[in-house]
Amino acid sequence: MDIDSRADLDVLLRRFYAAAFADPLIGPFFTEIAGTDLGVHLPRITDFWERALLRTADYRRNAFAPHAALHTARPLTAEHFGRWVQLWHATVDGLHRGPNAERAKAQGERIAVAMLRRLEGRDAPTVGEGPGFVPLAALRLRGAA
Repeated sequence: MDIDSRADLDVLLRRFYAAAFADPLIGPFFTEIAGTDLGVHLPRITDFWERALLRTADYRRNAFAPHAALHTARPLTAEHFGRWVQLWHATVDGLHRGPNAERAKAQGERIAVAMLRRLEGRDAPTVGEGPGFVPLAALRLRGAA
């Protein structure tokens, strides 16, 4: 079944964040550095994904600002974004199949690459550069599924 509603996104995002919070590589960014309160964060991030995938929510927040603050506290690297993409793909694939699920995975990759580039102060994309390049991690995950 595809991602078709806000309720689908809620289940998906709860499962994703459970994995992300527990992950030894990226979990500390959520739990120790940001001190993320899932009760506060979940409605906002659900609005983001509902707008991105279903076009049924209004999201007008600056998604980059919290990531920039985290990056200032402890640098976010391609490895961190690669893990995020891996967990995102695994969570989506574990729950959903269909066009919106595929768009969610593709959008997650684009967001990860864009965030990393912006945090590093780079604007124009260069395909396949540097160790830990995010789409490579996503492709490896896709190939293993």
